[in-house]
Amino acid sequence: MMDESCPFERGQNGVGKGARDPLSERLIAIVLPDLRGGGAERVGINLANEFAAQGHRVDLVLLRAVGELLPLLDSRVCIVDLGVVRLRGLFVPLLRYLRKVRPSALLASMWPITVISAAACRLSGYGPRLVVVEHTDWSSSRERGGPARRIAMKCTMALGFRLANGVVAVSDGASDVLARVGWYPRNRITTIHNPIVGGAESRQVSGVGVAPCWSTGDHHRILAVGSLKAVKDYPTLLRAFRILLRSTDAKLLILGEGEERQPLQRLVAELGLGDDVTMPGFTVTTETFYKAADLHVLSSTAEGFGNVLVEAMAQGTPVVSTDCPSGPREILMDGRYGPLVPVGDAERLAEAMLGSLSYPQDRAALQARAKHFSVERAAEAYLSLLLPDACGKNPEVSI
Repeated sequence: MMDESCPFERGQNGVGKGARDPLSERLIAIVLPDLRGGGAERVGINLANEFAAQGHRVDLVLLRAVGELLPLLDSRVCIVDLGVVRLRGLFVPLLRYLRKVRPSALLASMWPITVISAAACRLSGYGPRLVVVEHTDWSSSRERGGPARRIAMKCTMALGFRLANGVVAVSDGASDVLARVGWYPRNRITTIHNPIVGGAESRQVSGVGVAPCWSTGDHHRILAVGSLKAVKDYPTLLRAFRILLRSTDAKLLILGEGEERQPLQRLVAELGLGDDVTMPGFTVTTETFYKAADLHVLSSTAEGFGNVLVEAMAQGTPVVSTDCPSGPREILMDGRYGPLVPVGDAERLAEAMLGSLSYPQDRAALQARAKHFSVERAAEAYLSLLLPDACGKNPEVSI
């Protein structure tokens, strides 16, 4: 929620009035598009809340202060709403914010926000430290759009990286790809796994209720969490689930919303799964669902990290994942904490689901592994890049 004491309030031009005193304690600004239900947005909230809990002054600078995740934000974090409708309108309001407020450090997530932030910092007139972070596995994303767009993306990304004080990717695999795509030395990219455990998820906010047809009864409860978009490859999951039903009684719950809802609903009907699959939409809090589930499945074709795997493991819920680039293999330690199956292979996915239901992973071991991805651990690594002199730590870390 908005901190009523926040001394930067948005003016009519999208830039606030009453700038903070630049001589006061240092301020960290985190730039995000909004607080709709994405993984990068949850990470930004977790970091902002943790920075504030450690006594740092934090601005969450949003293109638009909208989104279902707003209630998860700590009241000590100041929301700055730039009032920007489109990304191409971000540069001027962000530059004005930097010149007026003069934060000590800026954390910018996701291209092209990273590039725009780099340009704004360069022209700010005082040189704040800039750390840019990419949450995407660009091995798949770089193929979107035509050749001109891909060349523009690579060139602007390479320029932005060279203007930044630190470049972060959220998995080692994503770091490797980012070095190739962004024409940037791999040894200058820091891997910081996403902060999941101990974050904003524990705050009590409203969400969709647990579907009775899924949560009650003697059947196995299968859960999938993620936006309804093509990269999540829910068609493969639905086909695997139909195969699974030949061997056991189960219900599938898919939490998320997106442009693929109608095609997925048609596929559910075509596969005859209408009584066994529920898609209630997006919910802010998912802990209750993970706790109730017997198994969580990730069927994506690509993931920068794979937040939902850690979220499930933190509740002791067994997981099955496709071996997609780049995060799942790192999270599951080459299959030690859950099966990894080929992308798009419904038969293999069904086999792994049945095996995990028949011989589930030890809950305590899963929870212990999930603690590796704590908010405190990630915040320490980010602070070593944002405020290295204050931390007294080597910023070249990989966690």
